[in-house]
Amino acid sequence: MSGITTLEVRKSDLAELRVTKSSSDLKDGQILVRVARFGLTANNITYGVVGDRIGYWNFYPPSDSAWGVIPVWGIGVVEHSNAADIAEGERLYGYWPMGSHAVLEPAGVDDSRFFDGSENRRDLAAVYNRYLRLSNDPQDDPATDDMRMVLWPLYATSYCLYDFALDNDWFGAEQVLIVSASSKTGIGTGYAFKADPNAPTVIGLTSAGNRDKVVALDLYDDVILYDEIEELVATDRKTLIIDMSGNGSVIGRLHKLLGDNMSFTSHVGLTHYSEAGMGADYIRDRSAMFFAPGHIAKRGKDWGPAEFERRSDAFWQQAMRSSKSWLTLNHAEGPAEAEAAYREVLEGRTPPDQAWTVTI
Repeated sequence: MSGITTLEVRKSDLAELRVTKSSSDLKDGQILVRVARFGLTANNITYGVVGDRIGYWNFYPPSDSAWGVIPVWGIGVVEHSNAADIAEGERLYGYWPMGSHAVLEPAGVDDSRFFDGSENRRDLAAVYNRYLRLSNDPQDDPATDDMRMVLWPLYATSYCLYDFALDNDWFGAEQVLIVSASSKTGIGTGYAFKADPNAPTVIGLTSAGNRDKVVALDLYDDVILYDEIEELVATDRKTLIIDMSGNGSVIGRLHKLLGDNMSFTSHVGLTHYSEAGMGADYIRDRSAMFFAPGHIAKRGKDWGPAEFERRSDAFWQQAMRSSKSWLTLNHAEGPAEAEAAYREVLEGRTPPDQAWTVTI
C-alpha cells in the first residue's frame, strides 16, 4: 500500500510547518481513504488557533505532541478496505487531515453515511465524525465538489448562527451587526438572515478595501466601515453582534459604544486571529464563543437529526448556488503548493471572494 504524506503545523506557532511520512497499514475493520481534494479557508486556521480548547488536534494526532494536524473538509476515495460494508472506490465527503490519506474505522454504517469509530475520536462532536457516502447518493453531482468542500462547513455554521439567534428571539435585538461581513461565513449568515422576512435589520461591517464587493452582494441592509463605527452605528437600538473576526479592538469599540444596548455577542471565527484578545471595554457576561456542533446537537434533540439536516441542506443548496456568482476557486497540488496556499490563508492574503482547494 502507498504511504501517507501529511502536512503538520507546530501548535505553538502555526507558521511553522513540516511534511511527514507514515505507514498506511490497515487493521481489520479499517479503510484507507485517499484525500482527493480538500478546501482551505480561514476557518481551518481557526481550528488551529482553538485546537486545544475545542479538541481539533485530537482528530488526527501525530506521534509528536508538539505538532498538530489541522483538519479540513473535502472529498475522499476509498483506496483499500478491510471493512465489510465499505467498498473500494467509494466517494466520501467528510473531515480529513491536511494530507494524502486517512485511515478510518467505519461504525454506524448505513446506505448514506458512516461515522469514524476510531478510539481517539469517540468523544468528539458527531458532525466531524460523519462521512457521507456520495457514491450511494443519486443526487450527488461531482461538479459541485469544490463548492461543497469550501462552503459547506462555513455555511453550516452560518445557518446555525441564524437559527441560534432565531431560537433566542434574536436576543431582543432590533439590529444585527455582522463583523467581517466579507468573510465567507459572514456572507452565509447574511444569506440566512435575508431569507427570513421577520429577521431584524442586518448591517455588515467591513474594511474600506472590501466595501464595494460587500455592497455588490446586496445582502445587508447597510454596510459600515470599521472606521465609521462611532459615526454610523445606531446606539439607540438593541444589538446582536455576530463576530467573525476575533478583532478585539473592533469588538471593544462596539461594546463601549453600545453599552446596555449590546444584547449579545457570538464569537464565531478568528479571521484576524493575530489580533484576538479583548480589551477593557469588552462585555464578557453577554458574549460567548459559538460552537456550531453544540447547536446541531440541540436541534437534533428538538427536531430530530433528519429534520435539521433537511432544513440546513435546503439552505445550503440555495446559498451555494448564489455564491457561484462571486467565489473564485484556486487549486494547489503537492506538498509545496499546499504549504504556499496555507501560508497565504494564514497571513490573510487570500481575498474574501477567493478560496483554495488542495490536493496533496
